Amino acid sequence: MDRNSRAKAISRSSPIRARRQAPRGALLRAAFAAVILSVSAGAARANVVISIDKSTQQMLVSVDGMPRYRWVVSTGRAGYGTPSGTYRPQRMERTWFSKEYYNSPMPHSIFFHGGYAIHGSYEIRRLGGPASHGCIRLHPANAATLFALVKQRGMSDTTIVVSGGHR
Repeated sequence: MDRNSRAKAISRSSPIRARRQAPRGALLRAAFAAVILSVSAGAARANVVISIDKSTQQMLVSVDGMPRYRWVVSTGRAGYGTPSGTYRPQRMERTWFSKEYYNSPMPHSIFFHGGYAIHGSYEIRRLGGPASHGCIRLHPANAATLFALVKQRGMSDTTIVVSGGHR
């Protein structure tokens, strides 16, 4: 096929040419549908992913696919493992005290699997190594930031992924 024949074939199949031939009402409907799909796709991506790596004792928080925060955490110590898996927040409590462990304060708790939660801890010297009874501990300021983000975006648009083993 020579150069002119190829150009004619391309122009016949060109979407630009097809749009010129479409009736005006069809163009408006197509444009409207494209806008709706674009907005819907954006809403589907508008999420928070909280990834906890037990082997590094770190949390990565991504919003709409972009990394936003990386924090050191403490997960379950020996005999009190933190469950691995993918979860959704079940409930949030700004102020909570553990009924099971000596009324220990758990500020800005995000419960994700029964009694397991991501929450602030005042034992910040222990962050970076397994130290909890299974919860995921954060610095209180980081827990407050995460709590506000999940509250703003919504629990249904938040995913918690816990992976890795202990160091």
